Amino acid sequence: MPTINNNFLKLKAGYLFPEIGRRVAEFIKANPDAAEKIIKLGIGDVTEPLPEACIVAMHKAVDEQSQHESFHGYGPEQGYPFLCEAIAEHDYLSRGCDISADEIFISDGSKCDCAGILDILGHDNTIAVTDPVYPVYVDTNVMIGNTGEADDAGRYGKLIYIPVTAENNFTPEIPATKVDVIYLCYPNNPTGSVASKETLTKWVAYAKQHGSLILYDAAYEAFIADPDIPHSIYEIEDAREVAIEFRSFSKNAGFTGTRCAFTVIPKGLSGTAADGSMVELHGLWGRRQSTKFNGVSYIIQRGAEAVYTEAGQQQTAGLVSFYMENARIIREGLTRAGMAVYGGTNAPYVWIKTPDNQTSWEFFDTLLNDTHIVGTPGSGFGASGEGYFRLSAFNSRENVEDAMQRIGSVLAV
Repeated sequence: MPTINNNFLKLKAGYLFPEIGRRVAEFIKANPDAAEKIIKLGIGDVTEPLPEACIVAMHKAVDEQSQHESFHGYGPEQGYPFLCEAIAEHDYLSRGCDISADEIFISDGSKCDCAGILDILGHDNTIAVTDPVYPVYVDTNVMIGNTGEADDAGRYGKLIYIPVTAENNFTPEIPATKVDVIYLCYPNNPTGSVASKETLTKWVAYAKQHGSLILYDAAYEAFIADPDIPHSIYEIEDAREVAIEFRSFSKNAGFTGTRCAFTVIPKGLSGTAADGSMVELHGLWGRRQSTKFNGVSYIIQRGAEAVYTEAGQQQTAGLVSFYMENARIIREGLTRAGMAVYGGTNAPYVWIKTPDNQTSWEFFDTLLNDTHIVGTPGSGFGASGEGYFRLSAFNSRENVEDAMQRIGSVLAV
């Protein structure tokens, strides 16, 4: 019989969101009359239809596939130039970021790229993550063999955890010693916090000093309303030399089921080979993608391109505004209920301190049983997430308003 990758056996019982699904299913089985009353504010899946501009563009692209002269088969693994150029112009050059179209790789999701990037990095790197953290960063390092076993708190050996809590204003402390790879996510999932230009400048300076690589997940940048908060790490001087950035169309344009994202790897950004030579990561990622990935379909890329049209910009702004209004309703509703609330102003996530010293999973059960609302236990994001809880603004207005009414009447303290 074949041997298996034993690193998978290090993983905790289940990935966070399937575990939530399992618990909700058990609750429904025991309480079938409550099934239709459940409101899910746990995962970050969108609810509103795609922008009309994207739909129109994809319909046109489908029609093109019906004609010999406009048919497209395999596309370039890096992405079609029309989409890469639109991204470079609107997301980077317009903000003063020195990023060109050929430094952008189109993919089917930031989650996939955050995992896949480990293929081009060595196994002997010192890796730092914030805590709490998006679980994919940790679990993919476990799967590939970059960690030791997990302790009782869920922290894996060989990973460096940087706590982010209310006590430090959700700002990770710069490590006192050298780390090789640093995961940063802003606006942050799960805490909803953002990073100031001053904070990112410190991280870039640290990375330059120590030869570190920053893996910067900016999937939620469209939700930043504060004009002083950077949307990209490349707004920071010298960030090209130390950072890879991941972005997605999932949340701003509702592409969670349509699948389109991109990763930026500047030319000149390098790592060290076993013989001590410097090797550009751009070329390695291109080689990886051409081997393991066949590219995003022409139809979907035309839809993503339409995000950058005048109509597309207006329509995606409307979607962002809709979800941020949901976030405001959640934030204010929880505050009225007497809870300590964070985030929800430049991000679609609201981070709550659990009341009455409940653990994260205890509050999950309280919320599910007493209000039939599903959220995400903070401990599922890491040990420092214990005692916190995340609610997502991605839902219908009716459900969000109903959820806050329930919390106000049942859980007000």
